Amino acid sequence: MRNSTRSAVDPFIVMDVMEAARQAEDAGRHIIHMEVGQPGTAAPEGARQAVARAMEEDAMGYTVALGLPALRERIAQLYGEWYGVDLNPERVVVTSGSSAGFLLAFTSLFDAGDRVAIGAPGYPSYRQILKALSLQPVDLPTSEANRLQPVPDDFAEMDVQGLMVASPANPTGTMLDHGAMRALVEAAQAKGAAFISDEIYHGIEYEAKAVTALEITDDCYVINSFSKYFSMTGWRVGWMVVPEDHVRKVERLAQNMFICAPHVSQVAALGAMECHEELQANMGVYRKNRQLLIEGLPKIGFDRFAPPDGAFYVYVDVSQYTDDSRAFAREILDEAGVAVTPGLDFDPVRGGGTLRFSYARSTADMQEGLARLGAFMRARGFA
Repeated sequence: MRNSTRSAVDPFIVMDVMEAARQAEDAGRHIIHMEVGQPGTAAPEGARQAVARAMEEDAMGYTVALGLPALRERIAQLYGEWYGVDLNPERVVVTSGSSAGFLLAFTSLFDAGDRVAIGAPGYPSYRQILKALSLQPVDLPTSEANRLQPVPDDFAEMDVQGLMVASPANPTGTMLDHGAMRALVEAAQAKGAAFISDEIYHGIEYEAKAVTALEITDDCYVINSFSKYFSMTGWRVGWMVVPEDHVRKVERLAQNMFICAPHVSQVAALGAMECHEELQANMGVYRKNRQLLIEGLPKIGFDRFAPPDGAFYVYVDVSQYTDDSRAFAREILDEAGVAVTPGLDFDPVRGGGTLRFSYARSTADMQEGLARLGAFMRARGFA
């Protein structure tokens, strides 16, 4: 049968790396996972207890398309707790992970052929989802001087209908402060371009609190998820915040595309939001791992990176060693037993000379990963 041209998207390379690592593990090897942005911890205890109770008491059928009212209200409350933002819960839409949020946002905001600016390096699925919707992703090659975050000058002369930013960013972990976020919002609005803020790593910050776009404007879309800070990747539940006059449009799309986010996952998410101590304990692990990598990577030859402000990644320039990061990552997996992500996933033009290291797993794994990477680099005369 024929295929659409829209289906001709690139693979999500980190998923291919995960599959290669799985095959190695099936063959009996012990692999250290520094490729995927997935916490090594389970969903919080409060989330699991809430699900256990609900399974005994509820049929777990459909919910309304916008999500459980109690969950929407609790999410709105979070914005007051974290940012001092008074958010109307009617603007909150519960989604099947942030991925569904991107689909809903892009479908709600843009027409086929519209151009949407995204920072490079950046999360690869932005680009591929846009292509699959017959939209045109426009990469903004960010600079080290701006810590690999976009600035208004990067798109000042461009004809774009949207701008998508992420702070903390994947793959770099760098953040936009209040002034930088405001400058981007105002530059987009001056062009009549929609502004979308990916905030799925909020809560995972180290020296300063991340800024939500809702501190600056209500005329934006904000997308978040329970996957990262709340340690619930496989539950596939997230949320978005949209302007009040967009709620019904997004609701109609959600009804037809997804019906609703999984009921059981919404119950778990509501329970997870009360597990502050457990979630902060996870943050203690990330802080320790971040310091390990910031100190350990330069000692073994990986010394070109901006220390991450948030998330759980270090994005390293390895162009002195390779211009084919995919092949280099494969060598590291085959010879060192460490799975890392090639930068080509995040930047199709410059990513041949970069690698992303995730430190979301246990501290013991990070220590072992550094030891194996050090042996690999020394064997090649790089360290």
